[in-house]
Amino acid sequence: MTSDDPIQPSVPPSGTGCVECLGSGGWWFHLRRCAQCGHIGCCDSSPAQHATAHWKATGHPVIQSFEPGEDWFWDFSTEQAANGPRLAPADSHPEDQPAPGPAGAVPGDWRNHLHR
Repeated sequence: MTSDDPIQPSVPPSGTGCVECLGSGGWWFHLRRCAQCGHIGCCDSSPAQHATAHWKATGHPVIQSFEPGEDWFWDFSTEQAANGPRLAPADSHPEDQPAPGPAGAVPGDWRNHLHR
C-alpha cells in the first residue's frame, strides 16, 4: 500500500467535526471522512459541502460516513457506493455531538439551508 492508495486504513480522522466549518464558524448536517487522509468534511446536504470540495482539491476519491452507526463508503470518481476495510478509530463523531452541529453554531432555520 502506498500513500496514493485511495484507502489508508491506518490514518486516523482529523478530528470530530468538519475541519473547515470549525475554522470558519460554520455548521454541518452530517460528516464524511476521507478514507485516504482522514480529513473530516461536511456532507453534500450541508451548506458548504466541504467533503466534496476536499475531493476536488486533493483527488482523494473515497469517503466513509462519519456518523454513528454508519459504515458505508462512497467513491466520488465513480459516483457509486464502494467497499472498504475498517478504518482507524474513531469510527464516527462522538455520540453526544449533535447533528446538525456543532452545538451553538446551527441556525434555528437550518432546514432551509440544506442542499437537496
